[in-house]
Amino acid sequence: MTAYTQLQKFLLGKNARTRRAGKNIYASLAIKGGSMLVTFAAVPLSLEYISQEKYGVWITLSSIIAWINFFDVGLGNGLKNKLAQALANNNLQLGKIYISTAYAILASLIVIVALIFLVVNSWIDWTAVLNTEKSLSNELQQLALIVFNLFFIQFIFQLVRTVLHADQRSAIGNSFGPLGSLISLIILFILIRTTEGSLIYLGIAYGLPPVLVLMLASMYLYKRDYKRIAPSLKAVDFSHARTLLSLGVKFFIIQISMLVLFQSSNIMIAQIFGPMDVASFSIAFKYFSVIGMLFSIIVMPFWSAFTEAWEKKDINWMKQSIKNLFYLWIGFVFLGLCLVLFSDLIFQLWLGKEKLTTIEITLALKICLFLYFASFTFGGIFTVVINGLGKILLQTYCSIVGALLFVPLALFFAKIVGLGLESVVVASILANFYAFIAPVHCFKLINNKATGIWNR
Repeated sequence: MTAYTQLQKFLLGKNARTRRAGKNIYASLAIKGGSMLVTFAAVPLSLEYISQEKYGVWITLSSIIAWINFFDVGLGNGLKNKLAQALANNNLQLGKIYISTAYAILASLIVIVALIFLVVNSWIDWTAVLNTEKSLSNELQQLALIVFNLFFIQFIFQLVRTVLHADQRSAIGNSFGPLGSLISLIILFILIRTTEGSLIYLGIAYGLPPVLVLMLASMYLYKRDYKRIAPSLKAVDFSHARTLLSLGVKFFIIQISMLVLFQSSNIMIAQIFGPMDVASFSIAFKYFSVIGMLFSIIVMPFWSAFTEAWEKKDINWMKQSIKNLFYLWIGFVFLGLCLVLFSDLIFQLWLGKEKLTTIEITLALKICLFLYFASFTFGGIFTVVINGLGKILLQTYCSIVGALLFVPLALFFAKIVGLGLESVVVASILANFYAFIAPVHCFKLINNKATGIWNR
């Protein structure tokens, strides 16, 4: 029996939990397949609308905004685990309290952050932050004000995705982003034909649609599917805040550490090499991120499934799921090798020969990105189990150490060793060393051999 056949049998077998995960995986693959096409189409259109340097500026600013996405103090992941436990035990009232309290905490947090940003934005020299021309100062300040405020609104409404993930309906939650991206692409297409290249218009095109999609989805789902657990002011109970945040804070620390590893690369490249190189790195990263994106689609539905299985002591199912996810990872390694081998042809078809004359993507960078995503997805097999169980203290400490190592390692490889854009990728691989500890941690937990820090 081939690995693919075994996976098919596993996902579409008799186990109800696995079938739910399988349905979400296949639906999410179809959704994300369309999303990737939209994302890839947006790159040449963006480069057509604005210059390569401005595109590099936009990508760098987007990375900074992505930082804020992690500043929910881990509340989303804490809610995911606790809500999954409540639903597994059919305690809908507790689920409603968790959801309502999470919205109240997050809304309070984002209002404070938004007010602080409104005050300090006028004092920020965005041209220095983004290492670009002083002539863009006013445009960048307006752009930052618009896209940050749009993101603050999105930040609150995106909790509906967490509810869907906890209820093992991740495919629906995964559809919101691609739908917003498709609307953005349509707006960008119209902008190219009706306006001159503008970073402000580009920011609105990318920032507004996701907000509208999440707002409408929240209104629909809480009035229909999740009416019994819909958030309400009466159900807010801050005595449960500690329950959500005690686990959430650990996830938050991991998120911040991962933020340094995965989102600061563009900022470091902008400072060390310049915005032109940010564009080259971003395009190469986006190309190889297909591996991580597809693998995450398959792994993420298992997060809450592992939580449910752990609550119901279904250890055999957990072990079989891990085994099949490992088979899947081997297939993704071969996919990554194919991406390296056919990269030149795909880049030409994607971007066109004319754009490739100014965008340099070396073989060394391609190989490094392949190794980065191979190691990242390998660790993902086991961290999704560990996260579902909520035993993440060891992962938290390793993430902190990795985050502290990343910047010195990147500077060492760039300045001392003399590597180019590959320096930040090599640093990311080395700093993400928990990916190789995670298998040991995972099997200690499910075999009931975890003690001390391994079991916290």
